[in-house]
Amino acid sequence: MTSQQNSIILNPSYCESLTEYKRRKTITVNIGDVPMGSDYPIRVQSMTTIDTMDTMGSVEQTIRMIESGCEYVRITAPSIKEAENLGNIRRELRLRGYTVPLVADIHFTPNAAELAARLVEKVRINPGNYADKKRFETIEYTDVTYQAELERIREKFIPLVKICKEYGTAMRIGTNHGSLSDRILSRYGDTPLGMVESALEFLRICEDMNYYNIVISMKASNTQVMVQAYRLLVQKLAQEGLKPYPLHLGVTEAGEAEDGRIKSAVGIGTLLEDGLGDTVRVSLTEAPELEAPVAQALIDRYTHRAETAKPIKPITIDPTEPLINPYQYFRRHSHEVVNFGGQNVPRVIADFSQVSDVQMDNLKSIGHFYLPLLDKWKMNDLGADYIYAGRQPIPFMIANGSRQILDATTWQTIEDKQNTYPLFNGLDYLQATEKHPELNFVTMTYKEWQPEFIQLLKTDTTVVLWIKTENAHAMAALRRLFFFLLEEKITCPVIIRRDYQENEENTLLYASTDAGGLLIDGLGDGILLGTEKTHLTSKEDLLKKLSFLNQTAFGILQAARTRMSKTEYISCPSCGRTLFDLQDVTAMIRKRTDHLKGIKIGIMGCIVNGPGEMADADYGYVGSGVGKITLYRGQNVVKKNVPSDKALDELIELIREDGRWNEVETIEA
Repeated sequence: MTSQQNSIILNPSYCESLTEYKRRKTITVNIGDVPMGSDYPIRVQSMTTIDTMDTMGSVEQTIRMIESGCEYVRITAPSIKEAENLGNIRRELRLRGYTVPLVADIHFTPNAAELAARLVEKVRINPGNYADKKRFETIEYTDVTYQAELERIREKFIPLVKICKEYGTAMRIGTNHGSLSDRILSRYGDTPLGMVESALEFLRICEDMNYYNIVISMKASNTQVMVQAYRLLVQKLAQEGLKPYPLHLGVTEAGEAEDGRIKSAVGIGTLLEDGLGDTVRVSLTEAPELEAPVAQALIDRYTHRAETAKPIKPITIDPTEPLINPYQYFRRHSHEVVNFGGQNVPRVIADFSQVSDVQMDNLKSIGHFYLPLLDKWKMNDLGADYIYAGRQPIPFMIANGSRQILDATTWQTIEDKQNTYPLFNGLDYLQATEKHPELNFVTMTYKEWQPEFIQLLKTDTTVVLWIKTENAHAMAALRRLFFFLLEEKITCPVIIRRDYQENEENTLLYASTDAGGLLIDGLGDGILLGTEKTHLTSKEDLLKKLSFLNQTAFGILQAARTRMSKTEYISCPSCGRTLFDLQDVTAMIRKRTDHLKGIKIGIMGCIVNGPGEMADADYGYVGSGVGKITLYRGQNVVKKNVPSDKALDELIELIREDGRWNEVETIEA
C-alpha cells in the first residue's frame, strides 16, 4: 500500500453522518435559470440520442425529455458543426417557450467546447480525452516530466475556462473510469484515486483562475469503483481545501430494463443514502425520456428522509483503525456456517411464508423445476439457495441444491430436523433449549441488540443473523448493526432482509439501494426480499411477486459485484454519436447470449464509448462506422470493420474460441 493510500484511510470522512441523513453542503452552481447545489432540490437530467445536426428531431426529443421530468438536457457536440448547431436547437426551444438549460457533451475536441460554451448554459468535458489521447500505452514519468504534462494541459484548458467565465457558462468536469488517459493510468493505475486525480488536475486550474461554476462526476460501469471514487473525491476536496462542488451522479452503461435500473440504484442510491449528490442521470439503453422518472423515483425517497428516519446510535470512527475502508472493497470477515459466510458467495433466500398449499410447480417462480419423467429437480442459474416456508412446511422433498427454513416453533414439531433449519426470534434464541447442531437463523433488529447477544454470538458458531429494520433510513440502520458486530469482533454470517409494500418499480430501486449499499462495502452474506408487506390475496399474484423478488435479489448481488449469476451487458444509453440502434442491437445480442453465466459484454455505439467505457467487459461490440462493427477481447481489438449483419455471429465465434461458449440448455418438465 502506498503512502498516498495510507493517507486516504487515515481520513475516512466522506459524508456528514453514517447514521443520520444529512445532505452534503455544497456551493451553488448557476446553470441557466436552474441552479444546482445543496440549497436546491436534487436535479434530474438526461441526454438526447438524436443526431445533433437534426435540429427539429433534437428539439422534439428534448421537449419529450422535459415533459418526463428532465431539468437539464445534454447534447453531444463531437465537432465544430454540431457545437454550432446547438445554438439553433436552443433558439427553437426558446421560441416554443422552453428554457431548459442545455449541456454540450465534449470528447476530444477543445475547439468544439470553446464554441459551445458561448452558446449553451453548460459544457461537459471528460478530462481523460480533452487534452490527452488514449493509446493504451504505459509511460514512465519523473516528477519533472509529469509537471511538464500538467503545464501542457493547462495551456489547452485555459481558453475554455476564460470563455466560461466571460459568458457565465457552467462546466462539468466528468471523469469516466473507462476513459482515463494513458498518463493517469501510468501514474495512478486503474483506480478510484486515478479517477479523482484526473478531475482534480483540471479543477486546480479552474480555482487558480477563480472560476468555480463547476459540477464534478466520477462515473463507472462498475458500481464498486463508482461509489469509491465519489467518496474519495469528497474526501480529497476537503483535504486539499478546495470548494465543496456539487456532484453529478451516474452509473455509466448501466444497460436496459430491470438490470439497468438495479445497477443504477445500487450505485446512485448508495451515495444518496449518505447525502451525496446534487443531480442524477440514470443511463439506460432506452429512450431518454424513460430515464427521468427512474432518477426522480430515486431522488424522491430522500425528500423527507431526515424527518421520517428514527434516531440511530452514531458510529464513532477511529481514524487510525477504521472498521471498513470506504475507498476499497473488502468483504467483512465471517466464519463459515454450512454454506454461509467464509469464502461462499452471498446466498439468496426465497420467502414462501405467505404461500399456502405449496405445489412442486410453484417453485418455478424461484428457478426450481421438477422433471416428472426423470423424477428429479433441476435448478437454473437464478435458483434460490434456501426457501423460507415460515409456519407451513413444504410437503415434498425440494431440490438437493436448496434447503428449507421454518419458524422455530414449527421446526420443533417436525421429524426431519436435520435437513431443515429453524428461524428464531432473537430473544427466544437466548432461552431456546432445542437448536440445530449446524445452523440456526436468528432474527434481529436494531432495537434488539442487547448485551446478552454479544457473548452468545461470540461463542455460538451455528448462528446466521437475519437482520431487518423498520427505520425509513434503512440502509444506515442495517449498517449500524454491522458496525456493532465489527466493534465486538463478532464474525457470524449475516442475511439482509427487506420487505416492501411499494410497486415493483420502486421495490426494485429501494431494494437495490438498501441491500446494494451494504454489499458494496462488503457487508452481507445473503439477501432475502420478503413478502410480509405484499398484501396479495391471489396465489398466482404472489408467485409472480416471488419470481420478481428472486430475480431482483440475484440482480442486486450481480450489480454489487458480489455474485455473478448471469450475463452482464455494459451497454451505453445512446446519443447523437451512435452508429447503430442500440436498443435493437442490445436486444439481439441478449437473445443469443443471455445464457452465458458471468460473462460481461460491452455494447457501445461509437468509439468514444468504446474500449475505455467498457473497461471491465470480457468482450466488446463497438460501432466503428456506418454498418461496421469492431470486436474486442477485453480492451484489445480482435476484428475491425466487421459488417453489422455478421458481427454477432463473429462475436459468438470469438467467445467459442475462448472456450467460454455453451449451448442453451432447455428445461422440460
